[in-house]
Amino acid sequence: MTKPIIYADHAATTALSPRAFEAMRPFLSDEYANPSTLYRAARIPRRAVASARERIAAALGASPEEIRFTSCGTEADNWALKGVAFRHPGRGRRIIVSAIEHHAVLNTCAFLGRMGYEIVRLPVDAKGLVAPGVLESALTEDTVLVSVMYANNEIGTIEPVGELAAVARRRGVPFHTDAVQAVGHIPVNVRELGVDMLSASAHKFNGPKGAGFLYVREGFEIEPLLHGGGQEFGSRAGTENVAGIVGMAEALSEHVETLERDARKLETLRACLLARLEASGVRFLVNGAERRIPGSLSLSFYGADGEAILHRLDLMGIAVATGSACNSRETVLSHVLQAIGVPAGYARGSVRITLGIGNDEAQVLRIADCLVKIVSA
Repeated sequence: MTKPIIYADHAATTALSPRAFEAMRPFLSDEYANPSTLYRAARIPRRAVASARERIAAALGASPEEIRFTSCGTEADNWALKGVAFRHPGRGRRIIVSAIEHHAVLNTCAFLGRMGYEIVRLPVDAKGLVAPGVLESALTEDTVLVSVMYANNEIGTIEPVGELAAVARRRGVPFHTDAVQAVGHIPVNVRELGVDMLSASAHKFNGPKGAGFLYVREGFEIEPLLHGGGQEFGSRAGTENVAGIVGMAEALSEHVETLERDARKLETLRACLLARLEASGVRFLVNGAERRIPGSLSLSFYGADGEAILHRLDLMGIAVATGSACNSRETVLSHVLQAIGVPAGYARGSVRITLGIGNDEAQVLRIADCLVKIVSA
């Protein structure tokens, strides 16, 4: 019998919640009608989509009309950046992002750069934070958009998005935040943040893969990314993924209900793991800021190799990451670790541990002991 793995890579993906699965079940079988059709069989799916939109909006302090469903966070990021660039081609050619954005943003910017846009990457400090003053200095009359992620997927750092959005707003520049790692894990209120757009993905908070959304502030117009039918208020063509949308709303509601309790548990487990490592005497650094996603831990071990650590842990039945799961096949040093200036002796020995509510103390102690065994060998 195969021994269950200790899964500690929740920033990559999460297990589908039983509540979300049960909510999805009818729309995977009996209630399969296209919600955009007008006959009676479509009423239940149509109401389910509307209800899901309302629940997600309520969780974010938004109105339902501001939530646009997508297939994932990557699509939402692409839509935000390209939607502004294509909608306002004459307004400006300068797009500002942070140096530690997810590749869904960075590679979209690379595409726009080939179309003649000037892409400016803001530096971060040693904790991965963008200073509002740095953004202020980078803004020009030609700036068409600022995009800074809410929480980093590798080091867990939570950016001062409200302050950054206020800087952009004072200069009349639209602001987008990739909140894929934040939504469902920390309180997120779009009104308080003052952002124009926000991206999220269901599978990061125990919802299904293949579902996400883009918040677009009322009155702020962006160009559609997909053209065809009139779904999503005429802004995103394609038959709605009813089951995915319903499961996403259920999972987000479930997370919001237990947000504070879960955060306390995850931070306790994180502290337990760190204490075990510190007691061992191995040389390591903890990357990122104190204000971080609960349960997130980026570690760099002196003289070690992160990929080798990952494979050794895998053989021991433990799943962690070296960085972004979307970039795991590359052996180059993470752009995030480069941006925060992790010392050369430590940088290549980096791993990312992201705990979830299914982890327990025995598991995190096992992770710590295995790490000590590997890096001490």
